[in-house]
Amino acid sequence: MSRAFIVVLDSVGCGGAPDADQFFNDTRPDTGANTLGHIAQACAEGRAEDGRSGMLNLPTLYALGLGRVISLASGLQAPGLGAQPQGRWGAATEVSRGKDTPSGHWELSGVPVPWDWTYFPDATPAFDDALVAEVCRLAGTEGILGNCHASGIAIMNELGAEHLRTGWPICYTSADSVFQIAAHEEAFGLERLLMLCADLAPLLHSRRVGRVIARPFTGAEGAFKRTSNRRDYAIEPPKPALMDWAQADGRVVHAIGKIGDIFSHRGVSQLHKGKSDADLVQHLLRLADQAEDGALTFCNLVEFDSLYGHPRDVSGYARALETFDLAAADFLSRLKPGDIALFTADHGNDPTWSGTDHTRERVPVLVAGAGQGEIGLCAFVDVAASVATHLGLSETGPGRSFL
Repeated sequence: MSRAFIVVLDSVGCGGAPDADQFFNDTRPDTGANTLGHIAQACAEGRAEDGRSGMLNLPTLYALGLGRVISLASGLQAPGLGAQPQGRWGAATEVSRGKDTPSGHWELSGVPVPWDWTYFPDATPAFDDALVAEVCRLAGTEGILGNCHASGIAIMNELGAEHLRTGWPICYTSADSVFQIAAHEEAFGLERLLMLCADLAPLLHSRRVGRVIARPFTGAEGAFKRTSNRRDYAIEPPKPALMDWAQADGRVVHAIGKIGDIFSHRGVSQLHKGKSDADLVQHLLRLADQAEDGALTFCNLVEFDSLYGHPRDVSGYARALETFDLAAADFLSRLKPGDIALFTADHGNDPTWSGTDHTRERVPVLVAGAGQGEIGLCAFVDVAASVATHLGLSETGPGRSFL
């Protein structure tokens, strides 16, 4: 039986979302945001020279049609991306009312979000007294730190020393539907932090807050550093999604990275974690060699988003894309006849944009192993329908296959 691999390059959007004017970074609408297009422009103009140089160099993804995707999605003719496509290529548009990780992944898996997420006000304090009291009760502390919208690295550096002095957890949110808790792995305790987030999650899920995220860090004042032990406690999808469909038909489902967390570990046969995207790519390469006939492998590579998108690091984002492109060539060389590999994203996070939050964008759909040609503009749910059709699953969801 054929196998299928979905690789989500977290935040690698391609612009052109028709409703971008309804989403904001600070007070600026996301109209015109274009993660890939603007990175390519910055590289061509010599504005992304830290640790790399010259035009954005992605020969593997270009060969699948990446340059054509940017033009299709947004009309932008990105410099250096004019290679003739050898794969299938298109751009997907999201309908869920969120530019966040769960919304994007669920919809790619055939389940658009049927409700409006709850977002915390961009004010200080951001959290109501009842929620703060519950955090304190569960944590066994007299108070919390933060209680605001913040960038995670910035608030860790700003309040980390006070956290060590008081023992109070650092609680913050963003433009996404999230409640994040940062705490020191040794001083506060990793297991204590994870238990706090797990115990708090049901309350926040009942309020339609999408995720409670544990953000552990180590180090001392002036040298704090996040660790790889992040954990997302996400609300469950409201109905069965692609991985559930595959399991119902007796298929093995491999989840790489935070896919398990995003789907509350539903529909996962085997979970493959790592300390970095480099570790996760090694799992992807291994599974290209070893995954069972008929298996579905679903991979999320988060560092494009977390390390380079949110901090608005254009050079770092370009380096990460070029590093992945080399790995993608190795990965594709390992596929077996009949396999497909689909590269996409869950939202945008334009590192040239204002603010620090995700940007509302269309996302690339690049398919290897399914011939050549333009897919055109499609829906996020069409990804699930196409993969399900390729695997011969009984359920294909609300989308239409483009294969």
